Amino acid sequence: MEAAAIPFAIAALCCAAFLVSFLRDRRRLRNGFYLFFALLFLGVTFIALLASVSPEAAGFVAVGVILLIIPTVLALTVFLICNGITMLRREGRRLANVLSLLAGLGICALIVFNATVTQLAWEPLDIVRGILNGLVVYFSFLFVCFLLYSIVYGRIRTEKGVDFVVVLGSGLLDGHRVPPLLAGRLNRARRVIDAEARRGGEPMVVTSGGQGPDEDLPESHAMAGYLVENGVPRERILLEDRSRTTFENLTFSAEIMRQRKADYRCTVVTNNFHVLRAALIARRAKVNGQVIGSPTAWYFWPSATIREFVAIVVEHKYKNLVVCGLIVLSQVSRAFS
Repeated sequence: MEAAAIPFAIAALCCAAFLVSFLRDRRRLRNGFYLFFALLFLGVTFIALLASVSPEAAGFVAVGVILLIIPTVLALTVFLICNGITMLRREGRRLANVLSLLAGLGICALIVFNATVTQLAWEPLDIVRGILNGLVVYFSFLFVCFLLYSIVYGRIRTEKGVDFVVVLGSGLLDGHRVPPLLAGRLNRARRVIDAEARRGGEPMVVTSGGQGPDEDLPESHAMAGYLVENGVPRERILLEDRSRTTFENLTFSAEIMRQRKADYRCTVVTNNFHVLRAALIARRAKVNGQVIGSPTAWYFWPSATIREFVAIVVEHKYKNLVVCGLIVLSQVSRAFS
């Protein structure tokens, strides 16, 4: 029991930090780190408690968890490669569509590289291996925290009594048609509007998206047309047609909403893979509302999620560069010690 006291105390602190941070503002990436460590130390506490009753059972569980790592990594590698091939077949050859394939091949390359260095036993290569493995562990940790909190945030229920529903735009087909990805967002927005109507509310819809160089009209105009065709009155739709990025989507939409109502509340609609990053951006843009997601085709989700993670890493590039530099220095200094 005493062995479980320390991990339990750490788990309790992490849970408390998560709850306080979540209640203050759920649109924070740090919530994912608090949640990860809370679950990690709860797991350690469970094994410690089990060890106090049956050391053999605790050892069996611990060894089982370790042994599961290898088949899990192999299964993930196969899945990512197969998903990447599916993306290429269905969505075409673009960098954004091959991220899952590149991730799967990268895992394969890392496994082969580690095995080769072990066989060669050459110190310079061993240093490189230490650096690569350290970087992989670091970014894998970040990705797990990001993915964990993305799932949690995406499961949060929509706030009731909102004044506006903001739909974030995406590219148009043939320069003027709403693609399935964007149609999913608009359909989710319609469901929010219908739910508010049943409660007696009449929220306005803000379609947000400017005109790209290969588009015949602004995305917001095509989105408004789609909503009108599907039963939303035109007078309930506001157009934000200046934006080029998600930050501009939310910043310019916030300006429109504040002009209508200073103390507005809103719901922002995007695709499920984009929910957490959109929420982080909404916080920076000082948008008073939470983000919800519309379903995405299963094969599209892995590459899109990796893309979102890479975007967040780039947004915090200086912090990540410092950590990466420390990893490199630790391996190099170890070689000379």
